Amino acid sequence: MKIGFIGLGKMGLPIAQHILDAGHELTVYNRTASKADPLKEAGATVAKTPAEAATGDAVFSIPFDDGQMEEVMFADDGIFNVMNAGAIHVCMSTLSVAVADKIAKSHEDGGHRYISAPVMGQPAMAEAAKLFVLAAGKPENIEMVQPIFDAFSQRTFILGETPSQANLIKLCMNFMVASAFNSIGESMALARKSGIDPETYVEVFTGTVFTGMVYQGFGSKIAAEDYDDVRADLALGVKDVGQFIEAAQTKVVPSPIASVVHNNFITAMANGFGDKDWSVVAKMMAKNAGIK
Repeated sequence: MKIGFIGLGKMGLPIAQHILDAGHELTVYNRTASKADPLKEAGATVAKTPAEAATGDAVFSIPFDDGQMEEVMFADDGIFNVMNAGAIHVCMSTLSVAVADKIAKSHEDGGHRYISAPVMGQPAMAEAAKLFVLAAGKPENIEMVQPIFDAFSQRTFILGETPSQANLIKLCMNFMVASAFNSIGESMALARKSGIDPETYVEVFTGTVFTGMVYQGFGSKIAAEDYDDVRADLALGVKDVGQFIEAAQTKVVPSPIASVVHNNFITAMANGFGDKDWSVVAKMMAKNAGIK
């Protein structure tokens, strides 16, 4: 299959590599062109614009936010005006529901296929082809690209025929992850101030009732204050929890916990931690408790 891929960040680069390794003809685009060098060396074509990457059978995109995705989609050198009739756009970005619906409607009007397919997982999982795909759209569209998903993921969850349903669930999931960072940080501040070794505390909660990936993966990271190893930066937390609140307000669903979590992320950003891993919000808990 002739595939375009747009967005070669921490997640996009390994995903694109797996697609190339699966034998597809791949054209890639990234705003910082040098990030495409490893793929070029492996046989991919490097496009100068998003449009140049969107003239095949499928185009995958994973820009950071709504604004970048709308630019990729609708700019003069964007993908919308050059896609072939019947070609499919697979948007893997974590978008607001409103923008996801706008993109879906535009593709429907333009005669293109479209699905939303954000992923759950960390960069190491992307490198190991162990991501989880959250897919929503018409069944025949998902079926068309399922073999491509299989090249970089361990499971695809099919969530409905309205593409933005996948985006909403991704926002819900990221809110739960963000809430875990906050609860780990707050409880660890109390444990540390009470003279309990942070790693001992992590061993207890991950070895008993909090055995999940987030607690195991980030508990020791928070205990060691290892925030320079950025799996996802703080801006992600501000963006995604903010979009969760926006979606909740649209459906008249109170979100008091999300509001606190969002404020904590903004506080961490205001304190100069914007270039750190998003779990750095736990450092604010320690700082507020008077722990250096």
